[in-house]
Amino acid sequence: MLITLLFVALLAFYVAWNLGANDVANAMGTSVGSKAVTLKQAIIIAGVLEFTGAVLFGHEVTETLATKIANPALFAATPQIFVTGMVTVLISCGVWLQIATSRGLPVSSSHAVVGAIAGFSWVALGVGAIDWSSIGFITIGWILTPLISGAIAALFYSQIKHWILDQPNQVVQLQEWIPWLSTLLLGVFGVIVLPSLTEPLTNFVIEQVGFTIPSHDIPLLTGAVAAVGLTIMSWRQLGDKRDKGEILPNPVERLFARFQLLSACFVAFAHGSNDVGNAIAPLAAIVYINRTGSVPTDGITIPLWILILGGAGIVGGLAIWGKKVIATIGENIIALQPSSGFCAELATATTILIASRLGLPVSTSHALVGGVVGIGLVQNLNSIKFQTLKGIAAAWLITIPVSAVLSAAIFSIARILFF
Repeated sequence: MLITLLFVALLAFYVAWNLGANDVANAMGTSVGSKAVTLKQAIIIAGVLEFTGAVLFGHEVTETLATKIANPALFAATPQIFVTGMVTVLISCGVWLQIATSRGLPVSSSHAVVGAIAGFSWVALGVGAIDWSSIGFITIGWILTPLISGAIAALFYSQIKHWILDQPNQVVQLQEWIPWLSTLLLGVFGVIVLPSLTEPLTNFVIEQVGFTIPSHDIPLLTGAVAAVGLTIMSWRQLGDKRDKGEILPNPVERLFARFQLLSACFVAFAHGSNDVGNAIAPLAAIVYINRTGSVPTDGITIPLWILILGGAGIVGGLAIWGKKVIATIGENIIALQPSSGFCAELATATTILIASRLGLPVSTSHALVGGVVGIGLVQNLNSIKFQTLKGIAAAWLITIPVSAVLSAAIFSIARILFF
């Protein structure tokens, strides 16, 4: 069994590697496309944030994928069948993600995993082995994700365009809006993430210091201090008239580039928290079976080493293979400025972080492409490169059936050989 676990761990790392190469481009593609950061800077920043998000918040979605797609109760008497199925899920997902990445297509790893789990379950025990209610719930999330993200991005950008970019004195308008933009940017991230990050400090104050405070006080204080600090720093940067040879000489876009970099960090963190489950859920299920001898039927505890393995794989894949998909997202849908890229990324982070807290494996690709299209609708319909969107949409549509067929075929071969 130890050899099996090592093999499965390598497979999970392989899937995480391909996931990083494909999906992490969603976090940094718009920043690179708008020239807010260089490709090298994007890879370093995304690597750190992806790993952190995966380790701190990756357990919720991992539990959903490990226990809610295939009906685990039906595999209770045959845990080895379930283990074999989860191995085929890793193989089929890794292969499909690698194919898509080689062609620069930002596909959904969530689609691939859910399709693969459904494919092997159907072959193993028939159509009844699939938890259709969970798949229906997840499918609704996939449909709503680009719509919600696009609507949020369009709302953000239309307001920034009206109140700042279309005004005769953009710098003065931006000075007035900086506090609100800082609060919005840090508020989106803070409301969802800060309560969990500051929980140890809150518990220490209550239990060790003996000072009873409401659980939301420290997150609110932390977010407020950060927003004030970001506002003061932004005012200073906007007031500095010296052009330091940057790619963006426009002071308004130069400041938005810094805001966009922060929003890109939040997208990377959100992606790590949501999509790491796609790579490590099968491994988590197999480790659980190895430890208990039974198939997981409810929420399971995800060991820290599995989260670290997934985070490390994502970072490696991004660094080595992530360039092609970054180019597709950042340059081949619409031409982006930092102001528009900021809105697309903020909308994506908002959508994905909420989904992560709900344990819903949505598609980061859907969210960011929806956000970029939402920006294009506000700017000019003709600015959207629909040929690129057709290729992306086609890859989205075939991901589920391709991964399901791959998984079903590999599982059928494995069953003939080993059972």
